[in-house]
Amino acid sequence: MGRWPKEKVYQVAADADKEPDEQLPRRMVIEVFEKTVGDRPFVFQRCNDLFIGDRLTDNAHEPDDYRFHDVSHYAFVAVLGWSPVVRSLLRLKRKSDAKLDETEDGARAILIEEGISTWVFGMARSLDYFRDMGTGELPLDLLKQDHQFVQGYEPQGYPLWVWEEAILQGYAAFRFLQEHRRGRVIIDFGNRLLRMEPLAP
Repeated sequence: MGRWPKEKVYQVAADADKEPDEQLPRRMVIEVFEKTVGDRPFVFQRCNDLFIGDRLTDNAHEPDDYRFHDVSHYAFVAVLGWSPVVRSLLRLKRKSDAKLDETEDGARAILIEEGISTWVFGMARSLDYFRDMGTGELPLDLLKQDHQFVQGYEPQGYPLWVWEEAILQGYAAFRFLQEHRRGRVIIDFGNRLLRMEPLAP
């Protein structure tokens, strides 16, 4: 399943043949920050001075910072060039192709990605959010399960090593936000990187 490639060759973006208004961003900066409203902390996301998505909480009995989990979706965009969740969030569905719009960009694909994100988060929480783990150190069953989740969808042929890169980069960003409670998330698909920068109060 391609965990140990002799040479790392990234897949071409699945939307490479579409117009820019139907492509996931190749480069994008999102400001993510925590803000208390009333007596509850929420996470807000902003891009080009516009708020995107809903304000987020952990949706859990015990706080665990799940409210920062959207960085995992941004990592999927940066490394995999795939994210039905971000397509929906940014209204970049491929409406010019009815079949893709219904299947790859539709509700089921979104639920699959959210399922992956939730599954990985549960594993990450039990492993200190993958702190001090590098390439080749994520549990193999985690990567195989992600691979199984997407069978029948665009990323079904993506090798395990690229999933591992996306997860590790996403959780590096997550840990940054855990520590600083705010940051600038930079999607850089050209270099297959998700980077974090400090965000001033």
